[in-house]
Amino acid sequence: MRVIVTGANGFVGRATCATFCDAGHDVTALVRRPGGCEPRVHEQLIADDNFSSLAALPPADVLVHLAARVHVMKDSAGDPLGAYRAVNVEGSLNVARAALRAGVKRLVFVSSIKALGEGEPGRPWREDDPPAPADPYGITKLEAERALAGFGREQGVEVVVLRPPLVYGPGVRANFEQLMRAVERGVPLPLGSIDARRSMVYVGNLADAIRFVATRSEPTDGVFHVTDGDDLSVAQMIRALAQAFGKPARLLPVPASWLRAAGVLTGRSAQVDRLASPLRMDSSRLRTGLGWRPPTTVAEGIARTVRAFQEARR
Repeated sequence: MRVIVTGANGFVGRATCATFCDAGHDVTALVRRPGGCEPRVHEQLIADDNFSSLAALPPADVLVHLAARVHVMKDSAGDPLGAYRAVNVEGSLNVARAALRAGVKRLVFVSSIKALGEGEPGRPWREDDPPAPADPYGITKLEAERALAGFGREQGVEVVVLRPPLVYGPGVRANFEQLMRAVERGVPLPLGSIDARRSMVYVGNLADAIRFVATRSEPTDGVFHVTDGDDLSVAQMIRALAQAFGKPARLLPVPASWLRAAGVLTGRSAQVDRLASPLRMDSSRLRTGLGWRPPTTVAEGIARTVRAFQEARR
């Protein structure tokens, strides 16, 4: 198939393009800057973040939209919500319009667990639960989901929305990379009593799910959650990382109430809540409804992530 991928030189984009290429598909990568892509793709440069000046696209069967305005530390925008909307909502619609002109029949939009909210409703989130996004990123991801669904109904384009939770894998940055550094150095972590489970997805599994829904021969649209299917607690994740590093897991059994109190005192309540509260997604609709299975287990995914982290340090 002929596939177009936006955000193709990002963390998820590179893995996604490689998965499509491995399966024999022809991939065009839409990127702001040249380089950094899977070498087998055809790069096409775009001029702006919201695709407002997007030139004609090559003929294609499917488009995967990964590009987005993500979390910005110390956001200086005068209207943060407006800045997110310009890219995540209007930009997504601009991409959809260009895809329609290119003959695309199916659009895969990669959304986020943030479109649902920061906490779970006492059980894993399901696709039909009423969402309650809490920040501009989550709000605009949900708005983009709804805008694209409406566009698809009006124009006869199948729109598939995939919502992933935390994505990890070789090259992961941010909090997961910091956690790996701490485990590698043997830093004692006060998380031994945290038993709240949180869904994750290995980047290779997410890329495979994208390929699966994008190239499925049967009519496919709607919203689907994608996870590894094995939700770990933070303590279990640290033990798995330690095992992959070949080091002991140094976990201190500090009660969650103490951690929350410390969070209040240090102004880090949000970070502590993310560690101490469950956040799970029910991905059975993608598995039982469509028949997708993650090709990589959590243990394998963590081992590959650690191995890539170590190799990058050499």
